[in-house]
Amino acid sequence: MDKQVLLKEIDWPEIGSANPLPEPSTEEIESRIDKCRRMMKERNLTHLVVYGDREHFANLMYLTNFDPRFEEAVLILNLSGTPLILVGNESVGHLCISPLYNAKKLRYERYQPLSLLGQPRDNSRSLDTIFRLEGIDQNSKVGCIGWKYFSAQEIDNYQFQMEIPAYIVDNLRSICEHSNVVNASDILMSPSYGLRSKCSPYEIALFEFANVMASEGMKNLLKNFRTGVTDFELIKEYQYTGYPMNCHIGIKSSGNQHIGLSSPVGAEIRRGDPCSTNIGYWGSNICRAGWVAESEDDLPEKTRGYIDNYVATYFKACAKWFENMRIGTKGKVFRELIDKYLPFEEFAVFLNPGHLIHMDEWLNTPIYNGSEEEIQSGMYMQVDIIVRSPNYFSTRMEDGIVIADNVLRAQLKKLYPDVYKRCMMRREFMIQQLGFTLPEEVLPLSNMAGIIAPFFLNYKKVMSFKS
Repeated sequence: MDKQVLLKEIDWPEIGSANPLPEPSTEEIESRIDKCRRMMKERNLTHLVVYGDREHFANLMYLTNFDPRFEEAVLILNLSGTPLILVGNESVGHLCISPLYNAKKLRYERYQPLSLLGQPRDNSRSLDTIFRLEGIDQNSKVGCIGWKYFSAQEIDNYQFQMEIPAYIVDNLRSICEHSNVVNASDILMSPSYGLRSKCSPYEIALFEFANVMASEGMKNLLKNFRTGVTDFELIKEYQYTGYPMNCHIGIKSSGNQHIGLSSPVGAEIRRGDPCSTNIGYWGSNICRAGWVAESEDDLPEKTRGYIDNYVATYFKACAKWFENMRIGTKGKVFRELIDKYLPFEEFAVFLNPGHLIHMDEWLNTPIYNGSEEEIQSGMYMQVDIIVRSPNYFSTRMEDGIVIADNVLRAQLKKLYPDVYKRCMMRREFMIQQLGFTLPEEVLPLSNMAGIIAPFFLNYKKVMSFKS
């Protein structure tokens, strides 16, 4: 029998803050490169060429802890020896963010065509020369990594289709045969075997820090939500910390409801309007959607019944999602249960109900129609079930969770005891105060885990299975 859903008033839990982590150790980064090289050998790849820019930084950062700020960068990795990173003029001074560079385990070269237009370009070797001196020749097989890969469903000869700049691929293919330059982004990004699809204890602690920072910002915004101000003014309540972001801060209110993914536009926050908002630092994205209201009395007539007919149903579906979030569950199970509990005609859940997240907001997902890919220990999942309605607008519970088996939980507890303790506090709140059934492997990272506050002018009113 389905549990009854209630709208009850609570004091939100005070889980505590998280301290910033030091940069990853040289050993942490080297372990990632070692795993990468093992996969290269399995595919008979002699080299990897990893491209990154300001938007598509996460794969490059995973292997070096370096992110290009204004420019592009290219990492050349062979089966042994010290990797080489090519950077533009302005990135040279940022290289010291990499523990590999500081340990003299990452060579660099200033390749000025990676710089912005008009900057000096008179002191660089050619890309052809660089590639050849890194051992790339007609007998090499090179895997290119950018930010996505393709399948036969999308395009013919998908393994040869590249998303990185043509000037890089053209140079490689002028040296090697066309068939010897392939897309290898799945090495890092496959939901089943990609190296970034499963987190180390360090990564879990890092992403918990990002979730805490973002969720505490969301809590502050909702606690101080008010009408009669612009979205520019209201968004200051996020208390943005300056930490890098993986997506723009968003808020949709009176002036931009028709614009998906909109940033603030200077519109007035008005009682009786729908509203959605998010903040996403590297490694997190916290989002909530509801109404600028204290109760259903503030809603338009067509929206009456919002709680019973819409939010309660969504809350139940999310609970079923959590109950099934176990190691070994196939991705198709989540698509099927969301389609069952949230019929498309009423809730319009189009995108995958849940996905992998990392430094970038969307890594990949094992959750899709017919998916045989299984939930695995180390996966960092975004609770991201997006519903829409012409009458009810939406509701949302979007936070990050990690799936961790006994071994990974023990490692986290030993290496980062405070992180582990906060995860246990969040579990207790979700189970004891909100009535969720959580598998033991679910570690919530957000200080708002499980909370749906449908009325933004009355944030203490939340959905719960417990009175």
